[in-house]
Amino acid sequence: MTKLMKLTSLSALILLLSGCSLKNFDNTKPKINETLEVVDSASIRTLPDINAIAFEWRKVDDPRVTGYHFYRANLQKDGAKLTLIDTVENRYTTHYVDENVEPSTKYVYKISSATATEFESRTTNDYVVSTLPLMEGVSFIQAISNLPRQIKIVWRPHSSERIESYEVQRKTPATSKWEEIETLDGRLQAEYIDLNLEDNVVYHYRVIGKTFDGLETMPSALVKAQTKPLPAGILSLKATTNLPRKIALTWEPSKSNDVVKYNVYRSTDDQRGFDVIKTVNAKTLNYEDFVNEDGKVYFYKVSSIDKDGLESNLNVNSVMGVTLNKLRKPVMTLAQIQGAKAILNWQAGDDRAVSYTVYKTIKEGFFKDKTIKYQDITALRFEDKDIVRGVQYSYAIQAVDKNGIHSEITKETELILPKLVEMK
Repeated sequence: MTKLMKLTSLSALILLLSGCSLKNFDNTKPKINETLEVVDSASIRTLPDINAIAFEWRKVDDPRVTGYHFYRANLQKDGAKLTLIDTVENRYTTHYVDENVEPSTKYVYKISSATATEFESRTTNDYVVSTLPLMEGVSFIQAISNLPRQIKIVWRPHSSERIESYEVQRKTPATSKWEEIETLDGRLQAEYIDLNLEDNVVYHYRVIGKTFDGLETMPSALVKAQTKPLPAGILSLKATTNLPRKIALTWEPSKSNDVVKYNVYRSTDDQRGFDVIKTVNAKTLNYEDFVNEDGKVYFYKVSSIDKDGLESNLNVNSVMGVTLNKLRKPVMTLAQIQGAKAILNWQAGDDRAVSYTVYKTIKEGFFKDKTIKYQDITALRFEDKDIVRGVQYSYAIQAVDKNGIHSEITKETELILPKLVEMK
């Protein structure tokens, strides 16, 4: 008997013979020549692997034989129905490898001697052989949670030196299909970090080893981990509506213990367009937004930033702040010449007014005017004795509050002290 060929990837020869006879063939019934020499069933030897089965047998000496037919059935799937799977074209060939098989599966084979015509010999006895199971997966694997938008997977390198690489697979609880996310070369590789993940989401992982000849191990145990959640937002954001040319913000701190700073956002729209205007440390719970405009409306949000740079959810309601409005204008009630002086009376247009400014404009020529301001007037009356007959004067009033905020100026009122008529 010829020696069984040596396969470096195989470790043992397993010979499985069955006493039962399986006589059902494919739809095309072979044409049997009873005089042709039959392959010796006792000479058949096999070496099964995970995804292949190697055969060896004693050649036949019948000169009419030109090769060999191989029939096969998957006992789990096909039952007793054998199918012609391949033909060895040379009578002197005594080795064949069936590579179209599955791991951990029992197959039955028959071999016949083939001629150059459509005739063949009777087949050998049923020959049953099982492929090897997949190699065991890595013996230890762990997934590490609470990392910012990433998960770290570590495992113990596979003990078999046949392992060339590892395939890392991932899925989420919402999906049932495993996704290949990375292939790592090297048997001693033992770590992978999955980046750019969603916040506060659970992911499932497993690792499959791959050999130099393309075989896969069993999947590792399933492990799961959860990405770090966003930090909790701040509480009770408040914004002032009564301060002169500034808006003061105050808030309560985030409940997350690793917050390192806060971002202050501002917009003129309560729904969109928010930009960061200030970043403060975690111990600062207030901010003054100085605005050089009266009655200006802004909307604010404040976010928390943790030590890993994660920012709290900005999908929260904004808070409105307003700088103190301008004063309402005074109301002029009297403007007239009495004797040799101009008299102005008015009513306070706003309770915030603490003083008034009177603007006096003197028309000095056709294109020339001069304006004088009289400030810090606390009464609601003004008398101007510094007037000249025949000159046109215009008066307007503006209110001022304790913060120095001015109202709009009233409409000008024109007064003229008439010239005296000369007697002839």
